[in-house]
Amino acid sequence: MKVQLVESLIEVILPLAADEQLGILGKILPNIPYPSTRKLVQLTQKGGSFNFLNDEPEIYTLEDGEAIA
Repeated sequence: MKVQLVESLIEVILPLAADEQLGILGKILPNIPYPSTRKLVQLTQKGGSFNFLNDEPEIYTLEDGEAIA
């Protein structure tokens, strides 16, 4: 019964505009904890997502005399 109710609600919510969907989701799911920036940084460090940057050449430096925009 509850699954059918949720599926019916989803069918009603999906055709709405994005801002309306967000408003409804904010009411339905107000206490979902989002990870902090610090936790996200720790996750990427542990996961190695950006390790490839360690092998990239330093193309932007203060020593080359080019303006850094």
